[in-house]
Amino acid sequence: MARVLIVEDEPGIASFLQKGLKAEGFTTMVVEDGISAVDVARDRSFDLMILDLGLPGKDGQEVLTEIRRRGERMPVIILTARKSVQDTVAGFEGGADDYVTKPFSFQEVLARVRARLRDNQAADPTVIEAGEITLDLRTRKVRVGDSETDLSAREFALAETLMRHPGQVLSREQLLSRVWGYDFDPGSNVVDVYVGYLRRKLGDGTIETVRGMGYRFVVVP
Repeated sequence: MARVLIVEDEPGIASFLQKGLKAEGFTTMVVEDGISAVDVARDRSFDLMILDLGLPGKDGQEVLTEIRRRGERMPVIILTARKSVQDTVAGFEGGADDYVTKPFSFQEVLARVRARLRDNQAADPTVIEAGEITLDLRTRKVRVGDSETDLSAREFALAETLMRHPGQVLSREQLLSRVWGYDFDPGSNVVDVYVGYLRRKLGDGTIETVRGMGYRFVVVP
């Protein structure tokens, strides 16, 4: 399930996009200003951003420049009423992947979202390896050393998220939003429960608890 961040300060347009994308099976989140967009893009995992240029706080061009400067790689589709060639060139030079001008049809946005996600997925590895553990994203098979082990869909998604960020501490909220979606209970202990399941299947030393912060995947040679 792809996660789309919608950065749009016009409630009608934001609601229109959110309802349409949810109906197509996407998980969405809406923020209404540039400052929040920069923060949310850093703290949560998204597969794509739809970014309006005319935003309060920081405009969309500033948001794009800042997230690209710090290494965010998710595709960005600019959504704007600005139609000049200069604005379009500035957007692409700033790191945008596509450009849609208002007014627009939802089908056009949907087609561009799907195209950008396909392009991005083509560049992703289909096998993730960390020490003795291998995850095959196509077959959903997991190997620990010479042995194959079975993971549930949630276990696999949690393992994939942790293994994509080896050595990095991921908070419970980050893991909840990535694996369980945005309609989660922040007080739930489901992450702790599933980390326990993974430790039993992948090895006790593979996932480290960082007290007060979250969990970190440790590569065991």
